[in-house]
Amino acid sequence: MMKYALIGCGRISPNHIEAAKNNKLDFVAMCDILSEVMEKKSEKFGLEHVKKYTDYREMLAIEKPELVAIATESGKHAAIAIDCIAAGCNVIIEKPIALSIADADAIINAGHEAGVIVCANHQNRFNKSIQYIRKALEAGRFGRLSHGAAHIRWNRGRDYYEQAPWRGTWAQDGGCLMNQCIHNIDLLRWMMGDEVEEVMAYTDQLQHPYLEAEDIGMAIVKFKNGSYGLIEGTTNIYPKNLEETLYIFGEKGTAKAAGTSDNIIEEWSFADGLDDPEHVKATYAENPPNVYGFGHTPLYADVIDAIRNHRDPYVTGEDGKKALELVLAIYKSAAEHRPVKLPLEFCSTLDFVGRFGEGVL
Repeated sequence: MMKYALIGCGRISPNHIEAAKNNKLDFVAMCDILSEVMEKKSEKFGLEHVKKYTDYREMLAIEKPELVAIATESGKHAAIAIDCIAAGCNVIIEKPIALSIADADAIINAGHEAGVIVCANHQNRFNKSIQYIRKALEAGRFGRLSHGAAHIRWNRGRDYYEQAPWRGTWAQDGGCLMNQCIHNIDLLRWMMGDEVEEVMAYTDQLQHPYLEAEDIGMAIVKFKNGSYGLIEGTTNIYPKNLEETLYIFGEKGTAKAAGTSDNIIEEWSFADGLDDPEHVKATYAENPPNVYGFGHTPLYADVIDAIRNHRDPYVTGEDGKKALELVLAIYKSAAEHRPVKLPLEFCSTLDFVGRFGEGVL
């Protein structure tokens, strides 16, 4: 069995714990700087036998895990990932992979030099709906792509941010686009050809004056293949999460993924008539209990197989950097009131400190 450890026992950790269990990993250790948080997760998920640490470096030295999942606040991802890689560990890094281009590059380069797997945790790529849309895309069924649209219409109130004061800060998180919306932004970029030419955007803070970063963002993306993308992301929807949708429009096909996190197919129309739209909608649909979906378990399975067979994972560190880069480009365009060309050589969330005030949490 492959030795596994989890660093960070916060809001997303249950998905990692269940994925580790479902893939029958040898869960040897968990780590969090808050012992009481770690103990609660341990009791809830029957992990009393798992060793507990408040210092991840000590954990790495003693337990020597083969695979480590990093689920801490975003601003700590890079430093922890580089330490894990230096210890010879393969890593699964929660989104975003880092908060700067430089840190993302450092993680990727360290992984290549050490010969270990670096996976960015964009689990929604494994949704049944998304996989079926991707299959149609790779088969050329859409024809020439026209445009795509990613909408993330969610709600986050003050209670959410008070649970973890690092949320909504430039040093440790970013705003709604970097935290809540990056999964769908990743899917849009991936589906529309990955290579971005230019971004034009607006961001603002309309309902969360106690945060440092944005709670709404709108962007137009020009892809190098001639297609376009629209991004609408916000945590201002009353009174609760409404939807997360992804549209793909081509000359010969239209698809819409919807639900809590792109888990169902709502529209399916193709000129080739290869499949029955109603059958597709009924077959490629999931009903997850929350916005995190069911993707962690297959993502873990892929990483385990990648480690064993010395191949790249389905979602690489480079993929994580691309999602990060697009969010940073949106921030840069909005802050500088101009179109921004990609690739970005240098950019960090810290470049935008003070843009909407300093927050009061």
